[in-house]
Amino acid sequence: MNIFDLLQFTLFLVLLIITAPPLGKFMALIYQGEKTWLHWPLQWLERLAYRVGGVDEKKDMDWKEYAKSLMLFNVLGILVLFFFQMLQGSLPFNPQNMPTVSWHSAINTAVSFVTNTNWQGYSGEVTMSYFTQMTFLAVQNFLSAAVGISVAIAVTRGITRKSTKGIGNFWADLTRSTIYVLLPLSIIFTILLVGQGVVQTFSPYLDVMTLEGVKQTIPMGPAASQVAIKMLGTNGGGFFNANAAHPFENPTALSNFLQMLAIFLIPAALTYTYGSMTNARKHGWIIFGTMMGLFIVLTSLSLYSEFQTGIMEGKETRFGIFNSVFFSAVTTSASCGAVNAMHSSLSPLSGGIAIFNMMLGEIVFGGVGAGLYGMLLFILLTVFMAGLMVGRTPEYLGKKIEGREMMMVVLAILAPCAVILVGTAISSVSSFGLSSLTNKEPHGFSEILYAFSSATANNGSAFAGLNANVPYYNIMLSLAMMVGRFAIILPLLAVAGSLAQKKQSPASSGTFEVDTPLFAVLLVGVILIVGALTFLPALTLGPIVEHFLMIRGQTF
Repeated sequence: MNIFDLLQFTLFLVLLIITAPPLGKFMALIYQGEKTWLHWPLQWLERLAYRVGGVDEKKDMDWKEYAKSLMLFNVLGILVLFFFQMLQGSLPFNPQNMPTVSWHSAINTAVSFVTNTNWQGYSGEVTMSYFTQMTFLAVQNFLSAAVGISVAIAVTRGITRKSTKGIGNFWADLTRSTIYVLLPLSIIFTILLVGQGVVQTFSPYLDVMTLEGVKQTIPMGPAASQVAIKMLGTNGGGFFNANAAHPFENPTALSNFLQMLAIFLIPAALTYTYGSMTNARKHGWIIFGTMMGLFIVLTSLSLYSEFQTGIMEGKETRFGIFNSVFFSAVTTSASCGAVNAMHSSLSPLSGGIAIFNMMLGEIVFGGVGAGLYGMLLFILLTVFMAGLMVGRTPEYLGKKIEGREMMMVVLAILAPCAVILVGTAISSVSSFGLSSLTNKEPHGFSEILYAFSSATANNGSAFAGLNANVPYYNIMLSLAMMVGRFAIILPLLAVAGSLAQKKQSPASSGTFEVDTPLFAVLLVGVILIVGALTFLPALTLGPIVEHFLMIRGQTF
């Protein structure tokens, strides 16, 4: 690691700190129903969406209505996406005559894109037509990200409101997230990426003759617009199979940097939005600082481990070891899943940290919306534990945290953990799970563990070495994605509804302050203890034991 790597690392962190307040303040205004400079050119589109959908955007929903609307919308999205994949061969903008997608892959893809996972068991350039990519998959890139933001905002309202059942309107939150946040940013990033050489065309694939006299097919397509929203929405699905390692998708060092920055841009800003909407800006910065601290420490460990080996196998040779490992840390800290290197070729500890990032629920900085509401689960758990230790009723921002809320919090934390461990255990001992595994021993176990961690955390990146495009894994990982998304969202909405009905208690001398470094330290401790106690045995069987065997000269 040289001085230029360190400067890039520093610049990345500085830009996050600089951009979080203005973007976060802008989003706070949007969700508080105030006018912004974007309302003049775009409000007609918002009104049109309400009119076409027959939505009364002023209606305040309780948490059950909000959850019902959310689930209806997502189930409908899965059905529509599955249906049109099965009709792909008959749809337009298919110059390569891509056939119908297999039923099990279509189910997996539909669930994957609707849950903001974008796990891909297929090669994009040989499976999906332009029409499927830019219409149905791209639409879900916007909508799944908007759902995540909407949930985070609804939970925020539940914390700030008092003596009411309403936590907002799902359809209004979804529409505003798409029109005022994701769409403008995507247009800006698309222009920047096209300027760097990312392809954006409807041209058919090109057949060229190489210098060796061999015919080669060069895939084309409207990639830049897809890459912009896949990064900003922390979706991560690659337009091309090589994802961000493909020169048409990520051609320059600047495009590589911009794509990493885009992954964290909205999740980081949402911490400021939260602080602004709760009138607790210091607490918002504590959340931001906690995420930043965890990211710096875990990324530094990953970089140290990788530079100790200095192996270029599986790395992005254009950008070097640093940018390959740094990209892996960013994409697994957020629920993005875009990759510019093969994570299976990382050193065992670097690969283990990538898995651990996802096991924590991707709260550093996490997915758009999902990172914030995932962190709020640990904040509520920390506040509850602190209250019990001092013998006081736990309070958070003036709201008493009681048994009903903690039951939902524990359910939301444990359900994904159970899916990761149970799914990995079944797949590690069954013929179905082992039949498509390339590597054996601890590395093979890591491949399976990574797949279930990625699916459940709605990340979507793959460790490589595991052929997941088979009926068993397509169905199992679909179930993992569903649990990882909705087994967190639904309990959290119930918590939001419960807190919204409570009165706000004034702060007293015994109130546990949540805007101090002490709280940040306690929060980090809870996060790491919960993660370590839950997943250390599984990590020991995979990347940790592989690390010690590598030291002895044994590889897999």
